[in-house]
Amino acid sequence: MTQPAATALHQAALAAAARGWRVFPLRPDNKRPTGHRQADCPRTDRCTDGHLTPEQRATTDPEKIRAAWSRRPYGVGIATGPSGLVVIDLDLPKDGSDAPDGATTFSALCERAGQPWPTTYTVRTRGGGWHLYFTAPTGVRLGLTSKKLGPNIDTRAWGGYVVAAGSTVGGKPYRLHHDTTPAPLPTWLHQALAPAPRPARPLPAPQPQNATRYATAALRNETANVAGAGDGVRNWSLLRAARALGRLVASGDLTRGEVQEALSGAALSGGSESQRYYDDVIDRGLDWSIRNNPQGRPA
Repeated sequence: MTQPAATALHQAALAAAARGWRVFPLRPDNKRPTGHRQADCPRTDRCTDGHLTPEQRATTDPEKIRAAWSRRPYGVGIATGPSGLVVIDLDLPKDGSDAPDGATTFSALCERAGQPWPTTYTVRTRGGGWHLYFTAPTGVRLGLTSKKLGPNIDTRAWGGYVVAAGSTVGGKPYRLHHDTTPAPLPTWLHQALAPAPRPARPLPAPQPQNATRYATAALRNETANVAGAGDGVRNWSLLRAARALGRLVASGDLTRGEVQEALSGAALSGGSESQRYYDDVIDRGLDWSIRNNPQGRPA
């Protein structure tokens, strides 16, 4: 027999998906996503072609949601980036001090900007804070921030998620406070959250040995694409480039080492992750391409 809590959480997931927000299951009464970590990925089943993060697994498909939430009373996570959302997280001081909470700081920011407190979709968090939902500006991918706007204020966009209204964590609920269509992210907030442009770093053009003109051009183009990729799309661009160049490794036009060195250098030139992290992305892309293109590129 289906438990009432499971039914309510299933409905919460469907309600979020109906708004176009991509959801994924959280461990019951917990903030942590279900499934394994990338470090423990077995590279089987849904991860055969590479580890899938909760952000990549998130869906609006009612049948997938029904199948997932029929198993256990999972909490509901909303992948903010793919859902076109930017969520402002106004928290309470975690140390119990009398420092201003996130809502007080945010109110001061609104006053300084000469703007009212925004009217938008709002959730009361389990700890007494607030989640203010906004639609993300077009043509830009904002990421995650911590205290960039001020103490006890975090933001969630690409690379992050929030716990949806209707879920509980530690027995305490996330409650819908103001049910309305999320407002567009105010311009003043967009400007405050936009990442500072990275200084350009000279990147030497790859010089593969014994490669055809086609392979050399492909390597240089894909390297440039990765080097120029912005935050939020760099990892996707790196994986795509590795898959594209893996066909030329399979055909013998390029060596695996040449591709790994060029793409790793391009990712590190503008990225904030470690070389080990980027090398793992490259290896997964090359392995997938070589496995699926054993004869290399068409003649």
